[in-house]
Amino acid sequence: MTQPEAEPLTFREKLEAGRFIVSVEVDPPHGLGARKAIDGTRLLKEAGVDVINVGDSPTAKIRMSPLAMSTLLMREVGVEIVMHYTTRDRNAMAIHSDMVGAHVLGIRNILCLRGDPPSVGGYTDIVGVWDVSAVGLMRFLKLLNDGVDFTGKSVGRQASFVIGGSANLNADPLEPELRLMRRKVEAGAHFFVTQNVFEEKKLEAFLDGAAKFKKPVIVGVLPLANSRHAEFLHNEVPGMFLPDKVRDRMRKAGEERGPKEGQAMARDTIALCRAKAAGVYLVPSFGRYELVAELVAEIAR
Repeated sequence: MTQPEAEPLTFREKLEAGRFIVSVEVDPPHGLGARKAIDGTRLLKEAGVDVINVGDSPTAKIRMSPLAMSTLLMREVGVEIVMHYTTRDRNAMAIHSDMVGAHVLGIRNILCLRGDPPSVGGYTDIVGVWDVSAVGLMRFLKLLNDGVDFTGKSVGRQASFVIGGSANLNADPLEPELRLMRRKVEAGAHFFVTQNVFEEKKLEAFLDGAAKFKKPVIVGVLPLANSRHAEFLHNEVPGMFLPDKVRDRMRKAGEERGPKEGQAMARDTIALCRAKAAGVYLVPSFGRYELVAELVAEIAR
């Protein structure tokens, strides 16, 4: 009698099985209190999220270390993590220490990022390190998966990292971004996570161009909160583009209906991703985990 195939449980297994991935970003706190992030993660787990993405001081604003936050959420909530890791703040030695430590602590999924310059976060007197590029970090992890460090010295056994790369589907022109994706694939990337997208044509053009790499693409989806939020993202956040029709729609929704209108637009993007992408990467606005949890629960049904 043929045994039924086991249900994929880990992020790696779900990617390999072609399962539609639902991930949500939970950013570490600036200060010493992590209760809101822990409670939000617990809510997302109950809604059916596949994996939690832990940011690494996004937009160059100082926050708790992603290694500490990832470990905390795994311990307190029991969720699987994709840990974001920027090369902005560490040299090669620090990266080795962090990656070996992450592996020993049970963190396997690493999203390799360059990181925004400190000046983006308002820190004009801080200098970025960038001893290793994001592509270099992927090569570094691939070496660890082969059982050696960046100097060729054995680390005792082969690591089992799942290596992620970022992709900017809002790039114009798109071709240089696709060439960078190719470099990341050659460096060892197993999957990609994109910037947030608000335009159907840009999403379709990117997915069509990225299809040749045959790597899962998880698309960033950010439910907008209100018109001010939309304008801020469009004008102030690098790599973000919100077309006029989206910003007009949020203006017409007004303050009261803004969050629900943002949810409705996110649902449209999720529906498109279900047909063409490997999953979605949902980003809560201002820590409003309950609104994103509603979307997660709808997808998980």
